[in-house]
Amino acid sequence: MIKFNELKLRPLFGQELLSKGIISEEELSTAVNLQKQSHEKIGKLLVDIGAISEADLVRHLSEHLGIRYVTQEEFPTVPVVENTFSLKFMRECKFVPIQMQEAGKLVIAMSDPLDHPTIDSIRLYTSYQDLEIVLAAESEILDLIEKFYGNQASSLGRIVEGIEEEGGDSFAEDEDVEHLKDLASEAPVIRLVNLVISRALESRASDIHIEPFERDLKVRYRIDGILHDVESPPKKLKAAIISRIKIMSKLNIAERRIPQDGRIKMRVLGKDVDLRVSTLPTMYGESVVMRILDKSNTQIYDLEKLGFSPQMFEHFTQLILRPHGIMLVTGPTGSGKTTTLYGALTRINLPDKKIITIEDPVEYQINGINQIHVNPQIGLSFAAGLRSIVRQDPDVIMVGEMRDLETAEIGIRAALTGHLVFSTLHTNDAPSAIARLIDMGAEDYLLASSILGVLAQRLVRVICTTCREEQPVDRILLEQIGFPLNGEVRVCQGKGCKECAGTGYRGRIGIFELMLMDDEVRRLTIANADATQLRKAALKQGMVSLRQDGFEKVKNGVTTVSEVLRVTQDL
Repeated sequence: MIKFNELKLRPLFGQELLSKGIISEEELSTAVNLQKQSHEKIGKLLVDIGAISEADLVRHLSEHLGIRYVTQEEFPTVPVVENTFSLKFMRECKFVPIQMQEAGKLVIAMSDPLDHPTIDSIRLYTSYQDLEIVLAAESEILDLIEKFYGNQASSLGRIVEGIEEEGGDSFAEDEDVEHLKDLASEAPVIRLVNLVISRALESRASDIHIEPFERDLKVRYRIDGILHDVESPPKKLKAAIISRIKIMSKLNIAERRIPQDGRIKMRVLGKDVDLRVSTLPTMYGESVVMRILDKSNTQIYDLEKLGFSPQMFEHFTQLILRPHGIMLVTGPTGSGKTTTLYGALTRINLPDKKIITIEDPVEYQINGINQIHVNPQIGLSFAAGLRSIVRQDPDVIMVGEMRDLETAEIGIRAALTGHLVFSTLHTNDAPSAIARLIDMGAEDYLLASSILGVLAQRLVRVICTTCREEQPVDRILLEQIGFPLNGEVRVCQGKGCKECAGTGYRGRIGIFELMLMDDEVRRLTIANADATQLRKAALKQGMVSLRQDGFEKVKNGVTTVSEVLRVTQDL
């Protein structure tokens, strides 16, 4: 038990987190101001505003108080005691028995181990005098209470109940702007939106979709490229939730007729996160999509972790170290093109090189690189920006996308006058990029002279390493889809476990095809050959196709046959 004198000497918990660099002064100040209104514990408020994750809060509080903490994995699978504590008592005081030790000692998990009145009440009204108090996350305690003794109400459900108790039915969509601002600024709505965002981060989601339909409001997370339904709040909270997101992203809360784009910078679960927000008016209200950009994830810049085979990595590295020319990356939206380009730029980002990018939008900020955000409303298009960039004496230029002939011509001219140019195109495979540029109106002989190579890519889900197991092989089926059957073939799949949320996959990796501009491909380009002829020539010269690269990853136990077929079916 903690002695009163020891408690007096201990620094305030919020100040201790600040001194350790866990939270910022602004976050502490916000939590303190909220505490004056709600009288909640400072730690809980820091979790509510997204300054620290609940797991980190418990760990730091354990160090602060000198009390052991337990994780969800240490919780029992069946109730330890029954018919002893009322459900309401455990819910309100946020405690749950988790172990019965020898000699009758009862271990109680509490979110607030300094709640001495509750501890005294447990002793007074039960026969358990010998208690050991341990620390646990509040949400995990409440979820265990509901699992053992209640009706499985989730943390989101509890927040919604709180909003309904405070707000009643005053959540109509046609509320005036000032009322919507008031609703969106209330603590329960803030907590609800922060919970949706923090759960997305915990699930490794790349996007959050909030979609209104006739009868419900649907929230979905895109995890490893696939959309998943998650627990959603009731539709009547739509106006409050969307208004809160609009306020956070500095959008016009009164405008609901036209699409809007914004950005949110916040700290969630101890990470600095950027959210790119897009709203779109639909038949049943505004649909919101938030793209999550985790600024703390520096691994995205590492070319070696993207999935290149050793030979392809060597060829690609040689191309990006060339002094001038054009390097194109192709693929559909969401195939990881920008990540690959960022990885290439990071690798050549040296003090002797000036690198300028023009993007729509700037997704990740890279130290040492000049990055420009296009703004068509003021005339700053890709072409206009690129024209000005060339006058800045750069060594390396990255153009987010070659959308039109003007941008392509300026990029070609820059490559021919001594600049290394990176850009992207939306084509299905590498050879189609040449045909697409010629269709735009680019001169074939200039393309043959300036382009160094074209990289096409897709993203496939990676088999979860925790539950990966070998799968029986149907050699006839594999042969029909062109799978290389030379030698012994081992194919794996994910069984599904807690780590991968039962999907069998965890994370994504790239599959690639790299077409080098050798003499034969240049000759065909000048001869205005179509994409099929270019592809045959490239394969003859040793190009590994997207599907072949994917099948190699299947043979290495990285992904599954169905994943490779899913992302390459357009080929």
